[in-house]
Amino acid sequence: MKKVIWLLAILLVGVHSVPTNAALHSSKLNRIGDGKRTPGNKADGIQFTEASWKDILKKAKAEKKVIFLDAYASWCGPCKLLQKNVFTKKAVGEFYNGKFINVKMDMEKGEGPALSELYPLEAYPTLLFIDSNGKMLKKVLGLQTPENLIAIGKSVK
Repeated sequence: MKKVIWLLAILLVGVHSVPTNAALHSSKLNRIGDGKRTPGNKADGIQFTEASWKDILKKAKAEKKVIFLDAYASWCGPCKLLQKNVFTKKAVGEFYNGKFINVKMDMEKGEGPALSELYPLEAYPTLLFIDSNGKMLKKVLGLQTPENLIAIGKSVK
């Protein structure tokens, strides 16, 4: 019986010393910030501006650009897929970073509820294209492919 207990104890200690996928993944994440560009690196995709809505409108006016607003909710599955699989693509980033002031806004927190009154939402995600005066130019609902998102951006006048 003692041998069985010792064997179980050794196995438990051994299992805890083996690196898990989460630990390996965490070490990979820590290396992303070393300045090297890797496929799917956030630096390849859309760079989102973090500022107040008032400052975003001023920036759009100063740069003579349209605002691309990703109106999302933290619990929204398609929003998460858009963030992970579309916004991170190099071609999407190159197009949107050059043409738009890009903004992500949780529409249930911070300035989000006030903006959702200004720009009523029907579903998440909602992608809005807004001029520097605050006028909505285009509204697109739902998950998009990278190719569709670029085509949508090209259609905005």
